[in-house]
Amino acid sequence: MNSLPRSSGILLHPTSLPGRYGIGDLGAGAYRFVDWLEAQGQSIWQLLPLGPTSYGDSPYQTLSVFAGNSNVVSLDRLVEDGLLELGDLADAPPFPKDRVDYGWVIPYHNQKLALACHNFSAAADLTLKREFGEFVSANRFWLEDFALFIALKRQHKLRPWTEWERELRRCDSSALAAARAECAEQINLERFRQWLFHRQWTALKNYAHEKGIRLIGDLPIFVAHDSADVWAHQHEYFIDDSGNPTAVAGVPPDYFSPTGQRWGNPLYRWDVMKAAGFRWWIERIMALLRLVDYIRIDHFRGFEGYWEIQASEPTAIKGQWVKGPGATLFEAITAALGELPIIAEDLGVITPAVEKLRDDFGLPGMKVLHFAWSDPANPFLPHNHPPNCVVYTGTHDNNTTRGWWENEVDERTRAFVKDYLGQDIHDIVWTLARVGMRSAAKAFVMPMQDVLGLGAAARMNTPGQPAGNWTWRIAERDLSHPGKDALLHITRLYQRHPDQQKSR
Repeated sequence: MNSLPRSSGILLHPTSLPGRYGIGDLGAGAYRFVDWLEAQGQSIWQLLPLGPTSYGDSPYQTLSVFAGNSNVVSLDRLVEDGLLELGDLADAPPFPKDRVDYGWVIPYHNQKLALACHNFSAAADLTLKREFGEFVSANRFWLEDFALFIALKRQHKLRPWTEWERELRRCDSSALAAARAECAEQINLERFRQWLFHRQWTALKNYAHEKGIRLIGDLPIFVAHDSADVWAHQHEYFIDDSGNPTAVAGVPPDYFSPTGQRWGNPLYRWDVMKAAGFRWWIERIMALLRLVDYIRIDHFRGFEGYWEIQASEPTAIKGQWVKGPGATLFEAITAALGELPIIAEDLGVITPAVEKLRDDFGLPGMKVLHFAWSDPANPFLPHNHPPNCVVYTGTHDNNTTRGWWENEVDERTRAFVKDYLGQDIHDIVWTLARVGMRSAAKAFVMPMQDVLGLGAAARMNTPGQPAGNWTWRIAERDLSHPGKDALLHITRLYQRHPDQQKSR
């Protein structure tokens, strides 16, 4: 991949940024966070998937893998663009500042973006209209399917596409033509919302680059069943004539769940995708690389072999490993795009074949320090880290480091941590941060919750828990938390500061 220098950074999803409209957005709070990263000597901002969420609000189950989450469009920036007036935002409710209440946030943002679209159609200047037209033309290959899909979902009161009329469910050409005519206004609104997201995101990405910050995006291997991707490409998935999956994705029982994780995503027909030259995958990665600099592929091991669960099974306990596309997929992507700026999420049940696939393409893997403390041979312990990896205290699926230490670590593990490090543990957060920073790994990333020293209440996601996830946010005052000084100090101490790389 494009080589990462010795560096460090922060994991924080945009929805967790501060802001007055109930959810983190791409306005002033995002730019202040980029400034904060630069001031603390960080050169990486890692994100979760950026797509539009649906039921459950998970960024790993989106309505499209190409579209952006328009709820993070900055309403204040629309005022600057002349698409809203200050008075239009005077009715902002007293949203919670420390969490996202999606049931409250989504209708408010939808209303304001619809108003902005009306104003744009009525009076936008020619420069903006030309920019919008160019965006629609350049993204037609995914945008038109997505815009129609969302318009039809709204027409059907947000019901899954498998509950629509048969002609629409099966993408009958005459039925779709009639729907495009009938839903023209709603389709244009969806195009507009996507343009706003991509326009604001590109501006933020450019600003981050000016500050020496590179973005790590996240690409889930599977896509949501109720998505434009599956609806518009049904022949590429294991689904029946009614559109329902016959087999679904997940993982067997592991650290996170004794019954495994039954994700419910439909499985790919890899033979069909291969016959098409893996074009959909190439387009997907190309689209994400317009938004970020590096891609973390979630559940990378699924490309070598994936856990197939019959759709009738209620949990992931009963399943079987099935061979994935392996090197043929990455050879096709490399032939189309060149060197791959990809990080392989190689956690879970990892076999020599998975490691070979990762290493044959030179992809860095992941080392998570929460998982390290079993015995000296544990590959997550720092003396076992290869340079070509990214080390984390924990991920979005882990507890915070403080929450992990207080609630999940037994006395045997505590004794091993103390013995391994040769010291008493007074502050587990900064102890682990130092362990990660001094690793030989190219990059070290810690969740923002750890910088702030927060406990289990600040956890972003608990796998297998259906509600209460993805809501955590920082407040403006958190950017002044003294954790920033500790972060800057150890970044310099272990030579991960950008200024130190210039002299190496």
